[in-house]
Amino acid sequence: MFRFPRMGELIRYEKPRTFYLTYGTILLFVLLGYIVRSAKYEFGPELQIRLSIVSIGLIVVFWESLRIINNYLNRVMPFERGTASRVIVQLLSGALVGLLIRYFIYRFGEPYLPFKLDELFAAATWVIYVFVPCSVNLGFFTVHLFDRWKRSLILAEKLEREKTQVQFDNLKNQLNPHFLFNALTSLNSLIFTDQKLASEFLQQLSKVFRYVLQSREKTTVSLQVELTFIRHYIDLLKTRFSGSLLISVDVDNNELESEIVPVTLQILIENAIKHNVIDEARPLYIKIKAKGGYVEVRNNLQPRKRVEESNKQGLENLSGLYGFLTPMPFVIESDEGEFVVKVPLIAH
Repeated sequence: MFRFPRMGELIRYEKPRTFYLTYGTILLFVLLGYIVRSAKYEFGPELQIRLSIVSIGLIVVFWESLRIINNYLNRVMPFERGTASRVIVQLLSGALVGLLIRYFIYRFGEPYLPFKLDELFAAATWVIYVFVPCSVNLGFFTVHLFDRWKRSLILAEKLEREKTQVQFDNLKNQLNPHFLFNALTSLNSLIFTDQKLASEFLQQLSKVFRYVLQSREKTTVSLQVELTFIRHYIDLLKTRFSGSLLISVDVDNNELESEIVPVTLQILIENAIKHNVIDEARPLYIKIKAKGGYVEVRNNLQPRKRVEESNKQGLENLSGLYGFLTPMPFVIESDEGEFVVKVPLIAH
């Protein structure tokens, strides 16, 4: 149901700087008027002050009338419903306000001036009082288009971030079942060969999945928390691959309070395992190092001929997610001997 807005809703300024800019401009025009009158006419200071006060009142009424019309039309006739009709209505309304103010000056102001306006200049002022509100309204239109463009950029970034987060969550969901299947297969073998090791393996497995569940809703965790998790994960991998997989961790203590996206290191280790051959003759070396605002995961390259269940989107999705969280680049490097991923740490 339509409700005519209260005056307080119409004249409220959204930002203090808009208020200062508006009335700073008004005072500038009043000062210019004072200078012009002083140069052309011989007025005493008392009359100059009176004319300046009248000028301030007229300019404020003129500006506020146009702004109130703009705010009112934003509610009852937004641009989204019809840009052309909105522009026409606002321009005509502004012209009407200008003509009414000019008539007020002509009817109640000019007869009391101590001088007579030039006829040509007096006629020109009627045209000026039509074009000035058009210029002000064009300014309102420009501000609206700029705000709409800015909102569209923010919305696009938000949607892209949500899309990247969904892709990353899907990646985690793909890796966890794959990892669980391999872990349960290893556990099944240990039950018959080494029950004590099987028990330890199961405890490590429970700690890994407890972390995955606890960090499910978190955007970031501290590097220290992530490393605690990854050490449990490494213990599982060592049991599974024995001496065929060698993983080292070297972390600067100054970086432990920095933030990282949960399970980032698991994804990178799993990615290295999935794409490289691992056997006793060709062990896979993975080095995790944190220093200088980055976590670096480096592995030697011995690529598999065929990689199962690889959509080649994992690192891209991870990189996109970090792109929203930090301005530092997510770096992927590869040469003939090594594959390196440098993950930017997020300031706590």
